[in-house]
Amino acid sequence: MTKLLITGANGQLGREIKKISSQFTGFLFIFADAKILDIANKKSVDKFFENQEFDFLINCAAYTAVDKAESEPELANKVNNIAVGYLLEACKKQGCKFIHISTDYVFDGTQKNLPFIESDAVLPHSVYGKTKLEGELQLSDNKDVMVVRTAWLYSSFGGNFMQTMLRLAKEKKSLNVVFDQIGTPTYAGDLAFALLEIIKQSVANSEDFKAGIYHFSNEGVCSWYDFAVEIMKFANLDCTILPIETKDFPTAAKRPHFSLLNKSKIKKTFQLTIPHWRTSAQICFNEIMKAPKD
Repeated sequence: MTKLLITGANGQLGREIKKISSQFTGFLFIFADAKILDIANKKSVDKFFENQEFDFLINCAAYTAVDKAESEPELANKVNNIAVGYLLEACKKQGCKFIHISTDYVFDGTQKNLPFIESDAVLPHSVYGKTKLEGELQLSDNKDVMVVRTAWLYSSFGGNFMQTMLRLAKEKKSLNVVFDQIGTPTYAGDLAFALLEIIKQSVANSEDFKAGIYHFSNEGVCSWYDFAVEIMKFANLDCTILPIETKDFPTAAKRPHFSLLNKSKIKKTFQLTIPHWRTSAQICFNEIMKAPKD
C-alpha cells in the first residue's frame, strides 16, 4: 500500500485532500497538523520520519498570512523556507517523493501581460513571496521533488476570500474590492484532486515521478472584483461591489498586479482537465451552504 503524508492537514488544501481521500483506494493517508508534526523543528521532523516511512509527502503547510508576514519575517522564513529543508532531508533518507505547494507571489506581477510559465523569471516583492521562493530554491534540481505553484486559493474550509465576502456582505450594503489585480481563483478541492491524481499516475507507471515545477489554478481569468461580484450572485445577497484600484486599498504586503498562471505543462504531462473558476466557485459555494452553522 502506498503511504502518503500530508502536512498542514488542518489548512484549506489539507482538509480538501482529506475530504476526497476515500476515493483513492490503495493509499494509506497520514494527516499531520502542527500539533502532531512541527515542520519548523528539525528534531520533530527527524523523529516523525524515524518512526514511520512514507512513499509520498504533500507539503500543504505554510505561513500564509501575507500581510502579517511583513512584520514576522523570521517566522515566515522558518515555516516557508527552513522547514522545507528539514522535510527534504528527511524525504531523501527514505526515498520519499516530495510534492511542495508554492505560490504565484514568487512573480513580480507588473512586467508581463501573458500567463506565467514555469521557467519565467521570479521576482517576489513581499516577505511571503520571498520566503516561498527560498523554499522552492532548496528543492531545485531534485529528481524526487515536484513544486506546484497555485494562486488565489479558497475552499469551504477556513478563512479565505469567498468566506470573507459572504460574511461582510451580510454586514454591509457595499464593499470595495480591487479590480486591477488579475489572476484566477483556485478551488482547493480541484487542486487536491489533481495532486492525488498525479500520485496515482506515478504509482501506476512504476514510480515514474515527473519532477519539476508546475502551475495549477482553475481555468479562466478575472479580478478580485469579478470574483466578488460572482459570489454575490451565488448568494443572492443585496450588497453592491464597488471596483477600486490597489492604491486605494493599501496593504502591508505588495501583491502581484498580474499573476495569471499558464497550466499547459501540468495539463499535458498528467492529462488533467481543469474546471473553469466560475464552475468550481459555484461548487464551493454550495459546499459552504451545506455546512452546519455554528
